Order: sequence, then C-alpha cells, then structure tokens
Amino acid sequence: MEKEQELKELVKQKYGEIALQDKADNMASCCGAGGCSTEVYNIMSEDYQHLEGYQPEADLGLGCGLPTQFALIKEGDTVIDLGSGAGNDCFVARQEAGVSGKVIGIDFTPAMINKARENAEKRGFNNVEFRQGDIEHMPVTANVADVIVSNCVLNLVPNKDAVFKEIYRVLKPGGHFSISDIVLEGNLPEPIQQAAEMYAGCVSGAIQRSEYLDLIVNNGFAALTVQKQKPIEIPDDILNNYLSAEEIETYRNGDARIVSVTVFAQKPLEAGVCAPGSGCC
Repeated sequence: MEKEQELKELVKQKYGEIALQDKADNMASCCGAGGCSTEVYNIMSEDYQHLEGYQPEADLGLGCGLPTQFALIKEGDTVIDLGSGAGNDCFVARQEAGVSGKVIGIDFTPAMINKARENAEKRGFNNVEFRQGDIEHMPVTANVADVIVSNCVLNLVPNKDAVFKEIYRVLKPGGHFSISDIVLEGNLPEPIQQAAEMYAGCVSGAIQRSEYLDLIVNNGFAALTVQKQKPIEIPDDILNNYLSAEEIETYRNGDARIVSVTVFAQKPLEAGVCAPGSGCC
C-alpha cells in the first residue's frame, strides 16, 4: 500500500508539471513524462483534429488512442471520463451527448482540474464538470453513467482491479465503457519496467494484455471487445537512457511488445431492467 501511494504521488507530481507544459513538449515525450525523444514528435498519442467537438487548447497530447470515437455515445447520455486532464475527451464526448447530455471529468491532479475548468468556462460548456478525485474511489454515486471513457490512464494506476470495480459500480445496468490504454505482450526488459520516468510516461505501469482483459471479465463485465490495437515503437534515443546497445538489440529481436489497445465492455442488465435508450420501458 505504501509503494502504491508513492507511485501515485509520483504520477500526480509529473502530471501537475505536464499541465503547465505546452502540447509540443508533451507529445515529444512518452505520454508527457518529459522531453525524452528527439526522433519523433508523437510517440503514442493519436490525432483528434478530425473529431467534432475537438478543442485544441484542451489537447495536451497525452493519450494513446481515441476512445470517444468507439464509445457509442448517444444524445442525452451521461458520460464520465477517467483521468480527464485538460478536458480533451470530455469536450469530444459533449459533442456526442449534446446539450441534453452530461459529461463528468475526474482527475486527481489539481493543476489539470483547474486547466479543464478554465477551458470549459471559456466555451460556456455548462453541461461539463470536472471533479477532483481518485478513479479508484470516484466522487460519483452508483449507477449514474451511461458511458465511461478513459485515455491512457488506468496503466498509471497501481490498483487496476479497484478501478474496474469502481467502473462497474458507477455504470448503469446496460451501460458500457470504451478505454484506451497501454498493455504489454511478453516480458519487457526490467530496466524499463522499473524506471520511474517511464512509469509516469505510461510504459512500466502497464500490465500484460491477458491480465488486463482478465480483470475486466473477472469484475463481471460482458461483451468484451478489443476495438483497436496497435504496437507502440519506442525510439532508440529513449531506450538508450535505460538499456545498453546489446539490450536494445535483444529487445528489438524479442517477442516483448508495448501495445495500445482500445477495449469495450458492458455492465450486464439486471433482470427486468431495460438497456439505457432502448425504448423497451
């Protein structure tokens, strides 16, 4: 428990710093951990600019997928974004949910919450709010969300099982989530796994893909679907900080991979309960 708290404090510190950086600095790093690569501008994040509702000021370049694109958000939905940062995914979700919907962003970094609230206030988005809190203990009542989204956040949380339990609690029966995250396939070299900077940059906090999917199933979710998957290539000038030339060659030729996945699952309906928006009641 003490180790988990230390890791959380490290992430909070790093992401407090990130909130004050510009997008170019964040995207040139591994999920914003610092300006750690000169080879690439964009290591993990994807381009949001084609999505309706996109607000450039809210995009810090920290994601590893486009969960809102796959989230099946409908007009009037209540959507919760876990690890909402400066509000990027919340504002895209608002476009989908419309003025009759509601979007709640949850983040445990005060600087991020302040930035997101400023972005929402500038745009007069009265149906978007941001709450400070841990996603393992969401400041939200049970059975309130139609949809939950998250982008490259759960991998930063030591107790992922607790997060999925909270997602289950907060979703309405029949509600669903679409989450983009970083997972591993094979055994990642130990120096990368243990490096604190890489932890705050999404990599060494990740778990095996099979373990990640098992957590979802074991917490009672149904209709599990991997909506998108892509390998993440970490440039040599990042790896040089952690591995020798020989270790890098072994890593490149091995079966270990860092992977971005976008995963969908649904909270099962209770007996006699209609799915949200189904019109059966």
